[in-house]
Amino acid sequence: MARPAKIEDSALLERLSDVFREVGYEAASLAVLSEAAGLKKASLYHRFPGGKEQMAREVMARAETWLSEHILAPLQSSALPEARIQGMVRSVDAFYSGGRQACLLNMLSSPHADHGPFASLIRNAFEAWIGALSAVLIDAGFDEDTARFRAERAIVLLQGSLVVSRGMGTTRPFRNCLANLEREMLAR
Repeated sequence: MARPAKIEDSALLERLSDVFREVGYEAASLAVLSEAAGLKKASLYHRFPGGKEQMAREVMARAETWLSEHILAPLQSSALPEARIQGMVRSVDAFYSGGRQACLLNMLSSPHADHGPFASLIRNAFEAWIGALSAVLIDAGFDEDTARFRAERAIVLLQGSLVVSRGMGTTRPFRNCLANLEREMLAR
């Protein structure tokens, strides 16, 4: 009879996600991941025979599911554009813990972004988000080019504000970005 898992899968992936968000893929050594998981290295390899890359892929898959459920689906709803954007802002605020958490997509990016093990997953996640946000802006009455430009700009502002918040040691840039994002995207 197999022993019960010391930690449930969802809690384990949350802990691993925290490590990747904090130190990035390259710096997330097996020792650091093992300590954060509360498991011995052998137990971690038993759960993830593909090693660190499998851990990161499963963390990414979990983040993609969250993105689909909490960002993309609400953006694709039939609510008014303003309400969809407000919902996205609330979800983004929660996901990034008010600006205290780094962007997982950024932290899993390779220094050679085009060739990293997660390049296509990261690209697809950003494209899906930008596409869904563009559709909301088209519903709000903007032409396709303007909608795409504003959607890309919104994601750049969000991601940039996370980087600046992390670098400055304050959530103020992220909070300011969220406070003004809807107005900036929908301004005529």
